[in-house]
Amino acid sequence: MGSVSTFEWMSLAALALCAWIFPRLGDSFFRRCEKALGHLAQRKHLAIVVAFVTPILLRLALLPVLPIPAPAIHDEFSYLLAGDTFAHGRLTNPAHPLWMSFETFHVNVRPTYGSKYPPAQGMILAAGQLLGHPWVGVLLSVGVMSAAICWMLQAWFPPEWALLGSLLAAIRFGSFSYWINSYWGGAVAAIGGALVLGALPFIRRTQRMRYAVILGLGMTILANSRPFEGFIFSISVFVWLILWLVRSDGVPLQTKIRKTVVPLIVVLALAGGWIGYYNWRVTGKPWSLPYILYERTYETEPLFLWQSAQSVHTYNNAQMAFFYNVWAPSQYHRSWGDIERVTGAKFESLWATFLGPACLFPALMLPWVLCDRRSRFLVVTFVIGWLGLLSVVWWMGHYAAPLTGVTFALVIQSMRHLRQLRFETRPVGLAWLRVSVLMILVTFGASMARQLQHPYSWIFGFGPGNVQRASILKNLQSQPGRHLIMVRYGHPHYIHDEWVYNDADIDSAKVAWARELGNDQDEKLLSYFKDRHVWLVEPDKVPIELQPYTAPTLITRTEK
Repeated sequence: MGSVSTFEWMSLAALALCAWIFPRLGDSFFRRCEKALGHLAQRKHLAIVVAFVTPILLRLALLPVLPIPAPAIHDEFSYLLAGDTFAHGRLTNPAHPLWMSFETFHVNVRPTYGSKYPPAQGMILAAGQLLGHPWVGVLLSVGVMSAAICWMLQAWFPPEWALLGSLLAAIRFGSFSYWINSYWGGAVAAIGGALVLGALPFIRRTQRMRYAVILGLGMTILANSRPFEGFIFSISVFVWLILWLVRSDGVPLQTKIRKTVVPLIVVLALAGGWIGYYNWRVTGKPWSLPYILYERTYETEPLFLWQSAQSVHTYNNAQMAFFYNVWAPSQYHRSWGDIERVTGAKFESLWATFLGPACLFPALMLPWVLCDRRSRFLVVTFVIGWLGLLSVVWWMGHYAAPLTGVTFALVIQSMRHLRQLRFETRPVGLAWLRVSVLMILVTFGASMARQLQHPYSWIFGFGPGNVQRASILKNLQSQPGRHLIMVRYGHPHYIHDEWVYNDADIDSAKVAWARELGNDQDEKLLSYFKDRHVWLVEPDKVPIELQPYTAPTLITRTEK
């Protein structure tokens, strides 16, 4: 669910006006629905199961109009490489001897060949691949995310509100959101954030060791999915733990240390050891993250708003040279105007990714939420998390995934305040709360209409899903023998439309994709893959066709 249509705003205005004039309209129907939801919510374990299956069943029901997505964006292919690597029982892959022909965005090709991204999303995709398709992992991760949010909200709110919040998240992310319609991620980090946030009230109430383990597990997931955002998210958590340790609440300090601090340290130490081992296997150094290795090798633009751009790099192909030396520098110049622009874009993305028209009336209650002592920790966690997000240059909605749980917790607390709002004796707040829930259905319907009119509208202008590449790949996989596709880009070339991505084991792959470099490297490549059928694809020509490959350099030499 992305941009908000005029129809949605008009529907919200009409429903809100109707609720103001007739606040008790449909009261008996709504009360029956709320009573049924309340009965279900009281069975907390069943409510978690319902939260888990809702987005899965919803998205499966949409398959006739929203098929299994084809990867389209640079990052998606990199995550899929990680998934394929893990599915084959490896943490990374040996560098290919002709790595220059396969060099591409967001992939390290030396000292090993693998994704630059943290491993958590790749592991989810690997699980899906082992179950039949990487997207199965995405589907299940969104279900687990909804269940984790339900469990977390149960720790903070009455059960009926917890179930409502998890269902809002399930519908929001389980239908037309790019979180479930791409391989880009979001749900995994959201799971980590929800586990962390949900463990804290249980630690305070019970001091049971298992909740400290869950807290450590949530932090481990954050460290292996969105490390920077996860670290910022954890600042308020560590402050909370320190204050809880020194607070006199009748529980001996020794008990707190033994049942909470020690198991948490053990889990985090194991996580740190795993991260160091993974880094060592991928980059050769335990302290060198694959992401940082890629940044130092290829990137020219700063990660944070206050940093300056680096000098231009020399690249082995024109596409990466244009992307990093021309396109990326054009997006940010460290001016106040640029800082204002990227900051505004982040808040717009927050609204489009997490909230939407259904949250407009609850948002009006934010002043009351800020003054609510019960919401203090949630507000502080959200604000600190967003201060961290505001410091980076490049941003998409899933970067804020660790804050998913706390965002919906604040939405629910706002809804609770909205429910109490009255004008004289008229329960307008309750009516507007019901309007907010109805707007979830309106937004769903509007998103369905957009999808039918404009398939792949979730991709934010990056292209219509790389369905042509996927079609060519499927075609060659059904043909006998093995194949090599030489990709020849034209001028101009749409820089976000990249075709050169490969499986973890390039030499054993049924189809390999290589970048035509127009030099001796191409001759070495053709000699290396002499047992394959060699094809040419030119993505910038219309129509895109698969044809037998003839190297331009070889033609020139024959003519001579």
